[in-house]
Amino acid sequence: MSVSYNKLFHLLINKKISQNELIKSAGISANILTRLKRNNYISMESIEKICNFLSCTPNDIFEYTADTRSMNVIDIFAGCGGLSLGFEMAGFNIPLAIEKDEWAAMTYAHNHIYTKVLTEDITQIDDFNCLLNKSVDIDGIIGGPPCQGFSLSGNRDKNDPRNSLFMEFVRFVKHYNPKFFVMENVSGILSMLTKSGELVKDVILKEYDKAGYNVGIFQLNAAEFGVPQSRIRVFFIGLRKDIEFDKKKLEPTGFLFGDKQVTINDAIMDLPQIHAGEGSEESLYDSDPTTEYQIWARGDNLILHNHVAMRHTPRLIERFSHISFGESVADVAEEYQQRQRGNASKISGKVFSQNNMRPFPNKPSPTIPASFQSNFVHPFLNRNYTAREGARLQSFPDDYVFLGKRTTMSWEKNLSQYQQIGNAVPPLLAKAIAEKLIQYFKN
Repeated sequence: MSVSYNKLFHLLINKKISQNELIKSAGISANILTRLKRNNYISMESIEKICNFLSCTPNDIFEYTADTRSMNVIDIFAGCGGLSLGFEMAGFNIPLAIEKDEWAAMTYAHNHIYTKVLTEDITQIDDFNCLLNKSVDIDGIIGGPPCQGFSLSGNRDKNDPRNSLFMEFVRFVKHYNPKFFVMENVSGILSMLTKSGELVKDVILKEYDKAGYNVGIFQLNAAEFGVPQSRIRVFFIGLRKDIEFDKKKLEPTGFLFGDKQVTINDAIMDLPQIHAGEGSEESLYDSDPTTEYQIWARGDNLILHNHVAMRHTPRLIERFSHISFGESVADVAEEYQQRQRGNASKISGKVFSQNNMRPFPNKPSPTIPASFQSNFVHPFLNRNYTAREGARLQSFPDDYVFLGKRTTMSWEKNLSQYQQIGNAVPPLLAKAIAEKLIQYFKN
């Protein structure tokens, strides 16, 4: 049996009690709160403290569930592990992950020590028998095949998913025949057409129908699931045809931190307010958390990782200082605009409205892309985001460490820390999907 504390967090919301207040008034540690959020067992002494504070019984704050830890999922196109982390938070095992990029795979392996991580090109995997022990049953397959992975050989239609890495996902589903799968992609896939005028999503649904699965398509905004970021993504959630299919009951629901969206202020303002060129890969916190999200992100973590500010020239820092909330480099006066390389007396003329935008701090962040190191300026400091700030906005907890170089040059093939973070599925969004699947199978 496994334990779930979802009832506790719903009770806190109903009573309008913050998680910070729970820690202080119930006399429990931040470590206990972290264990509660990850549905790990805690002592009866801690349960009694919580019940005394809330004037409730143990049955009001937790319940035993079917042993979801025996449910195993494979994560393919795993990236740095955002989707896996969400499923682990919900209680799933991840016996195998496959990720081609060396640095992303390093990050994944560092943070998922019980998972076998293969750093291989999935198209070159032919022998499924060598991937896992035959005694391991696979209940689900998750992953986000890259939409840019289309084949351009011959006269093939590059917009036809049958010519893309999507078919590798289908190949794994056909082989393992799991109870379910979750496939993530960008929202544009819903309107994309093949050369023949057929909707790409319809082609995808037909392939899964042939593979023996009923599929629901869900367009979800991460901001509605406790993620401090407005990020809309599409999830294809499929159930094997011998399992009753009810799309309505599969649809994930929010919110994790009450009924209000988490803002940038809520997410990152407890982190050290370092300036351009400051910080280190390992540092210490210099203030206490002030919001529920910050408490959640820190957990019992003592060392802050990946909080290093990029180096900027004095000219760039000056340019940033003239960018107001909601504005970008495109909005600064001509005297502060970008100059031509090799000729600082002339304006570059290349201005992109999405470059170096200063977001509103009292709103969720705009979408964090793989290039977010140059997409945004910190709300209050004249520098770009650190990798840790981006990770916070993606809902990675602070104990999740990113490896590889912070940034890379165009000719370097591996994914930098920034690219790994921006490419990831927000873990809290993944957790909501995973919890809905648990509930679905339980019922």
